[in-house]
Amino acid sequence: MRWKGREQSKNVVDQRGAGPKVAMGGGLIGVILLAFFVLMGGDPQAAQRFLGGDQQGQQQAQGNGGAGDDAAKEFVSVVLKDTENVWSKIFQQHGRGDYKEPTLNLFSGQVRSGCGIASSKVGPFYCPADQQIYIDPSFFEELRTRHNAGGDFAAAYVIAHEVAHHVQRLEAYTSYVDRVRAQGNERATNQASVRLELQADYLAGVWAHHAQRDYQILEEGDIGEAINAANQIGDDTLQKKSIGYAIPERFTHGSAKQRVYWFSKGLETGNFEDCAQLFDLAYDKL
Repeated sequence: MRWKGREQSKNVVDQRGAGPKVAMGGGLIGVILLAFFVLMGGDPQAAQRFLGGDQQGQQQAQGNGGAGDDAAKEFVSVVLKDTENVWSKIFQQHGRGDYKEPTLNLFSGQVRSGCGIASSKVGPFYCPADQQIYIDPSFFEELRTRHNAGGDFAAAYVIAHEVAHHVQRLEAYTSYVDRVRAQGNERATNQASVRLELQADYLAGVWAHHAQRDYQILEEGDIGEAINAANQIGDDTLQKKSIGYAIPERFTHGSAKQRVYWFSKGLETGNFEDCAQLFDLAYDKL
């Protein structure tokens, strides 16, 4: 992926080295269960409650106090800038007005968000409460080593997926899932979550389509990296790695095949308006 030396977003806050310390419990069982939370867009507050993280007396890190990896920050900032450019243009073209750019927070270990205190083990996530994205850059190395999904464009896909959750928040799709969750039906909530996540994969593909058309960001092998990443973090793939088999009714992000299909569809068409119809079709497709 062509990213070095390109324009960077000003909406990146580096909190690495300044985050809150949280006591994490659970031992080996906790590590196994956390595998289910190491998904893009996971619920950090729920994970933290389950594993017994202590939120008392913690103070939120402020400003750019972290001693971070400059290359990682540059990469994230360039990708975020590309998403800002693409979504600002799409919003204007489709009569959505000005695109409200999200803040992306880099952290290390733990972070306090509007959704609660989260460990880096929950993976990158978008918090609808404060409309901000949170990423521990060490996840990209974990993506490469643990999930066999390395590469710059695989990492860019992760960022684009979280930004897509922000687009969904602006387009009111997130509120649909909130209404379903409020009904207290776990199966229905999981299905609604899958629809949201697959739509986010589609929107990440839409972003990639327009970023390539406008900025020629892709190099040979990049698309394969992103598709491999989508395949490796499908619910069925992660569940099989953790417990040896898949439990479809407990999927919250979609199967590997579904995630690959919808990202590829967005990448192929670049059609933003189709995301409304696809939200209804996503869970049943494939």
